[in-house]
Amino acid sequence: MARDAHLDELGEFLKARRSEISPRSAGLPDTGGPRRVPGLRREEVARLVAISTDYYTRLEQGRIQASAPVLSALARVLRLDDDQRDYLFGLAGRTPARPRRRTRQKIQPQLQRLLDDLAVTPAVVLGRRMDILAWNSLAAAPVTDFSKVPEEHRNYIRLVFTDPAMRTLYADWETVARTCTAQLRMEAAKYPDDPRLTALVGELSVQDPKFRQWWAAHHVTGRSVGTKELHHPVAGTLSLDWDTLTASTDPDQQLIVWTAEPGTPSHEGLRFLASWSAGSRQPAPGTTG
Repeated sequence: MARDAHLDELGEFLKARRSEISPRSAGLPDTGGPRRVPGLRREEVARLVAISTDYYTRLEQGRIQASAPVLSALARVLRLDDDQRDYLFGLAGRTPARPRRRTRQKIQPQLQRLLDDLAVTPAVVLGRRMDILAWNSLAAAPVTDFSKVPEEHRNYIRLVFTDPAMRTLYADWETVARTCTAQLRMEAAKYPDDPRLTALVGELSVQDPKFRQWWAAHHVTGRSVGTKELHHPVAGTLSLDWDTLTASTDPDQQLIVWTAEPGTPSHEGLRFLASWSAGSRQPAPGTTG
């Protein structure tokens, strides 16, 4: 039943998209005569895709599965954008033959404004591969001055494994590192052909035997909520709850915020850090590929 429903939706999706393409924009001669339906006719789509009209008709009727090459040709002829193309392939139960080229990531303006307004809440924006796209000054205070990290190395899991200070900052570094590894494994499932992610995994595997062991275990987890205990050299011990907010305009960008229960020593510690770092605020958004 679910499969039939997907095929029916695929057919309706194709009808809707071909109705939006004029013969002229598709490179077909416009005879100027009356047309019973808006946009392209079935036989015109079939001719442009180089399949039979019967084959295309059965696709729209939800009677057959389409091959990946046919879907790619349909996406081209119907001028589907990336989201529409993914939706088409998803309905057909297919994976696009080629991973689409991902553009260079920049922090979403809404997230940047939110970062700038968070005066007493540490926050960072993570992108693909756990790259650190941006942060506020209070995030730099308890963790590290991200602006001093070269942009190509400004990656959260890379810092966790390669920065010695991280091993003393986190009270339970091993749990933090294992969780980061499982989260990166989830990223790898989403983008198996990402060369930068592959390079990152290779680098960490060579440098750290624990990463190599945990990566081989194939544990996965997403970013959601949790608690971290930090041993800060100035503010002392901080027990911070972290939460994840995903940008609706770019699901590959997530705002991570760290908070503490009001009235607790950790909350007072954050307020102290906010005052301590006020003279050197460095909300430095970065960009990464």
